[in-house]
Amino acid sequence: MVGNTPMVELKSLAPAPGIRLFAKLEAQNPTGSIKDRIVLRILQAAKKSGELEPGQRIVEASTGNTGVALALFGRLMGHPVDVCVPDSVYPEIEQLLQVYGARIRRVPRQAGIKTAREVAQVVATNEGAYYLGQFDSLENVAAHYETTGAEILADVPGVEVLVAGMGTGGTLTGVGRRLKEANPACHVFGVEPRLGVHVQGLHSIQDGFIPPVFDESVIDGKIIVGNRHAFAHARRAMLEEGIFGGISSGAVLHAALRAASRLTRGNIVMIFADGGWKYLGTDLWNQEDHDPAIEKHEDPLDDILWW
Repeated sequence: MVGNTPMVELKSLAPAPGIRLFAKLEAQNPTGSIKDRIVLRILQAAKKSGELEPGQRIVEASTGNTGVALALFGRLMGHPVDVCVPDSVYPEIEQLLQVYGARIRRVPRQAGIKTAREVAQVVATNEGAYYLGQFDSLENVAAHYETTGAEILADVPGVEVLVAGMGTGGTLTGVGRRLKEANPACHVFGVEPRLGVHVQGLHSIQDGFIPPVFDESVIDGKIIVGNRHAFAHARRAMLEEGIFGGISSGAVLHAALRAASRLTRGNIVMIFADGGWKYLGTDLWNQEDHDPAIEKHEDPLDDILWW
């Protein structure tokens, strides 16, 4: 039910004959994102250890996908769920949270995920709830090391480059470790939004909050992406490959093409963390705003930063 998502080759987007682009489509998970993997893993481990008691309320901070996954799996396991979200969260995300029966606790937009996380911790302490702790849990990393990473190697045995979004850091850390064990020469790139720019599903460690689960030693560099390139490349994936990816997937595609510009050959694996249907209310699919020139234009503020 969770995991074993498709790996597809994006042949029309490959920038050179010797370069192959692959995308792992995490939107095929039950709630439509990669976060199903970590939420299910953390909950199962907590129930097994006794940390999560029968019927106990669960609380977590999220900007979207983790909250949605928790709302569903928590409900299926018999737990009420509270999700602390910045009030800038997309309406579709709130609707999904409500459909799955979660209680929404809002924090001011400018406070961001760091404050939402602090609020969730206070709620857990004061109300006796179980705090999921996606930013802190080693089960987050283990889920990606044992499942996502293993699946990638089964589908693409020789991976020269991995490109994935920077969120909690769990995907980059877990998958990156697994791929580097198989090929120490594999380069791992994290994708971040520019400081002060909101790209749904991505987090900038430049804002001062470094998730505890994130192991910087696994990463070879990060690629900074702006909103317009994220939107343009999400549309490009849809129009040229028929892949209905989310905003962060567009950012990852743009970043992968930037990384590919430095290669002559090799396999590049991208992780498309969710689907575009969650963002139908945004300008992402507004064709009137679609300028094909953006996709080929290099933004001087987009850059590859090597560790």
